Amino acid sequence: MAKKITEEELLAKAAKPGQEAMKLHPFYKGKLAVIPKCAIRTVDDFAIWYTPGVAAPCRDIQAHPETVFEHTNKGNLVAIVSDGSRVLGLGDIGPEAAMPVMEGKVILFKYLGGVDAFPICLDTKDPDEIIQAVKWLEPTFGGVNLEDLAQPKCFYILDTLRKEARIPVWHDDQQGTAAVTLAALINALKVVGKEMGQVKLAMIGAGAANIAITRILMAAGVDPEKVVMVDSQGTLHAERTDLKEKFKEKWHVCQATNAEKIKGGIPEALKNADVCIALSKPGSGTIKKEWIRAMAKDAVGLIG
Repeated sequence: MAKKITEEELLAKAAKPGQEAMKLHPFYKGKLAVIPKCAIRTVDDFAIWYTPGVAAPCRDIQAHPETVFEHTNKGNLVAIVSDGSRVLGLGDIGPEAAMPVMEGKVILFKYLGGVDAFPICLDTKDPDEIIQAVKWLEPTFGGVNLEDLAQPKCFYILDTLRKEARIPVWHDDQQGTAAVTLAALINALKVVGKEMGQVKLAMIGAGAANIAITRILMAAGVDPEKVVMVDSQGTLHAERTDLKEKFKEKWHVCQATNAEKIKGGIPEALKNADVCIALSKPGSGTIKKEWIRAMAKDAVGLIG
C-alpha cells in the first residue's frame, strides 16, 4: 500500500527546487557560456575566423545579404526579449531580476531544440521603445521570442512587430501557450468523447495567455458563445463597458463570448462547463472543490 504523503512533506518537496536554485545559481554564476562552433587548432586559425580571412565573407554578405545565413549563426540565433514586467508568478520584478528566467529559457531552446538563444533584458517598459529595440536587433538574430511582458502592451508589441519586423517574432505567453493548450484540448476531448464545437468552456483568468488561447480555440472550432471568461472583477460579458476604452482585447472577448451573459465569478463560469482552462493567480483555493463538482459530466481541466 502506498504511503500517504503529508502536507508538510508536500510543502518540503515544493520548496526544494528553490533551495537548490539558491545554491547552484551562484555556484555556476548563471547558466550560460559562449563556446566556438569552429575548429581552433592553433592561433593561426584566427586568420580564418577573424582577420584577415573574415573580410571575404563580410564582402560576400555586403554583395549578397541573404548569405548572412550561410556565413553566420544568424539563422540559429534567437533573442529572448523581456522587460521583466510580468515574470512567471512573480509579476513586475524588473529586467535584472528577470535574467535567471530568461537564461532558463535559453537552455530550454538549446537542450530541447538545438537553437542558440540569448537573453535580452531591456531597461524600459515603454512598448514603442521595446519595439524599436527589437528592430535594432534584427541584423543579428534570426528570430525573436518575446517573454514575460505585461498586458495589455504585450498585444500591441507583438502585433506591431509581426507587421513590421523582417524576422519572425513570437510571444511565448500568447502563441506558445495557446498552441500547446489547443493540442491538449483536442486530445482530452477525444478521451471524453466530446466535440470541439459543442463544449462549454470556462476560462479562468483574462491575461495574455488566456486571451490568446481563446482566439486560437475559436479558430479551431470552439463556439465563442459557449465561452465564459473570468477576470479579477468577474465574468466578461457585453455589459462590462468598463473595459471598452482601457482594454480592447478584453472588450473584444466581452462582445464575442458569453452569449448567456452569465454574471458572477469563477463558480458561475464553471457551472455545467465541459472544460476549465485556468491561467490565473497560483495557489490553493483559487478554484474550490465544490465548484469543480458543479461542472458537466466528464469535464476536462487544463491548469497552467
